[in-house]
Amino acid sequence: MAKILSTTEGRHAGAFALTDWSSFIGIGLIWGSSFLLIAIGLESFAPGLVTWARVSFGALALAMLSTSRVAIAPEDRPRTLVVAAVWVAIPFTLFPLAQEHVSSAVAGMLNGSLPIMAAVVASVMLGRLPGRIQIVGLLVGALGVGAIAFTAAGGGSNQAIGVLMILAAVVCYAFAVNIVAPLQQRYGSVTVMARVLVYGAAMTAPFGLWSIPRSSFSWSSTLAVVVLGAIGTGFAFVIMGRLVGHVGSTRAAFAIYLVPVVAMVLGALVRDETISALDVVGLSLVITGAILASRADRRAGLSG
Repeated sequence: MAKILSTTEGRHAGAFALTDWSSFIGIGLIWGSSFLLIAIGLESFAPGLVTWARVSFGALALAMLSTSRVAIAPEDRPRTLVVAAVWVAIPFTLFPLAQEHVSSAVAGMLNGSLPIMAAVVASVMLGRLPGRIQIVGLLVGALGVGAIAFTAAGGGSNQAIGVLMILAAVVCYAFAVNIVAPLQQRYGSVTVMARVLVYGAAMTAPFGLWSIPRSSFSWSSTLAVVVLGAIGTGFAFVIMGRLVGHVGSTRAAFAIYLVPVVAMVLGALVRDETISALDVVGLSLVITGAILASRADRRAGLSG
């Protein structure tokens, strides 16, 4: 277990390249919209079916994308199974359940706490803190997420169960983005993520099958879950896996600071949610934190 609960440095400790920025922004846009897609899916499907269908469509998308037949070594299979559990099966089950208690915007905004948790987990696994400028970006972005979440949760309704589920899911993500780094660097993102999603589909199948009688059919929910699976899960996992392997788990997780921004905007445009002045301040802080997070790590020479 100690071997599994370990991580590696990213290959690139310098400032983000254009491809890194493309991945960074793409992850924020895709995962920021995923909470809206979950909400649409829940209009007809039970939470377990949303999870299972999402993971299954993601696995199918990567199976169509992958031409590699690289085998994962037996010693790395337990790590792959753990990644499937903590990046797919557990959090993907928790989020639809949580969104029966909180709005899609709140879910997206709380998900913005991932960089903090990922940095803490990485620091423990690597035995050192992130660079000074990355810590500043982390704190500035966290302040922005806090401002946005404060206004989103200000309605006074009891959202404690949903919030706890989301935070538990985010803790799982924090471990996942660190544990997956050595696998991605060894086998490539598509190979690893394709297997992770297949394992995740198997893990979530019992809950999904149990949820079928409790679900109904609609084209809007079906389309939302297909997009959520193929793009928001399959392709997005490949993008995130590559970013983790290139710049490291801590800096890759900073992309999640864009998720609450996208969730907030979509909430206003699609679901007529109000954007307050504090939301705008939070948005500015999130963007500032993301820019600071992308700066070069001055300790690059220490990691080769």
